[in-house]
Amino acid sequence: MLKKIVHLFFIITGGTVGYLYIPDLISFFNFTEAKWVLSPYFGSILGAIIFFLISYWLVDYIVGFLKWIEEALIKVPVGDLFFGSLGLIIGLVIAYLINITIQDINIKFVSQVIPLFITILLGYFGFQVGFRRREEFVNLLNKKDRDKKRAHTAEADGVEQGQPKAKILDTSVIIDGRIADICQTSFLEGTIVIPQFVLGELQHIADSSDALKRNRGRRGLDVLNRIQKELPVHVEIYEGDFEDIPEVDSKLIKLAKVIHGVVVTNDFNLNKVCDLQGVPVLNINDLANAVKPVVLPGEELMVQVIKDGKEQNQGIAYLDDGTMIVVEEGRNYIGKTIEVLITSVLQTSAGRMIFAKPKLLEKAL
Repeated sequence: MLKKIVHLFFIITGGTVGYLYIPDLISFFNFTEAKWVLSPYFGSILGAIIFFLISYWLVDYIVGFLKWIEEALIKVPVGDLFFGSLGLIIGLVIAYLINITIQDINIKFVSQVIPLFITILLGYFGFQVGFRRREEFVNLLNKKDRDKKRAHTAEADGVEQGQPKAKILDTSVIIDGRIADICQTSFLEGTIVIPQFVLGELQHIADSSDALKRNRGRRGLDVLNRIQKELPVHVEIYEGDFEDIPEVDSKLIKLAKVIHGVVVTNDFNLNKVCDLQGVPVLNINDLANAVKPVVLPGEELMVQVIKDGKEQNQGIAYLDDGTMIVVEEGRNYIGKTIEVLITSVLQTSAGRMIFAKPKLLEKAL
């Protein structure tokens, strides 16, 4: 069916071109003086035949190209397609208004060819502007809606009530899994936003040939499924993308700026970049460290030394919550449970480390 439509398009185009130009070409090159040859209707028939024969050579390429465009359009999110089409319509309307004045010019090339060029050019620019700046249009519309809602609330209650900011999840915090438990406790307020490009990265990890990466990706997808179906939180999938930005972390920061949201992450580097760019960020590791039992220098603990440390004569032990304890002079106690004395505590966004010495050595001193 599509091939027949392409053939018909070529026939109509050839007939139109032949009607307009073939008589002039024949007259210009003085091929013949026969009047019927110089007739526009003869030119129309000849042009239709020529373009019909050309279509047999080009039809397969054109049909393949049209199917490629069809598949690409199907994959485009509805919002992107809507704003792109809206920009295209505006561009075509502007082109039509410009072409009205150009068509009054009595030069055939200017009045017939230039309008076609202007229509294609402005239609293309309109589509590109609508498609590439869709995020700003959406943000503008959402801002107006939020302002109306706030004004209505202020009129009803006399006080404007601020809404919690949307929480944007990155890949690391989804794979970590603790975000689901935090959502279940209702400590995280507002809408949970899961960008489509983060889902794509998770799917890519889940399809990896590496077994470890594959398991991490599948765990992340299971966590998202739990958050969306089992927990009492509002989840939104953000369909948009920032095609001019290749890195997922940079896309998250851009999205947070566009929707005025908060990035939720476990990534130490992303945390720092967000701080530098003034984007609000919640680090799950900071939260975990904040709720851990406070351990102060001078306290005594019972720990089991598990393995060697990096430095000479060091031993490594762990608390029940996974906090690492570096036991100086603890290498000789590997495999034993001993009492240690805390000497210092180092706490960062990447985690917490505790340094200690065996209490037996302190007593000996």
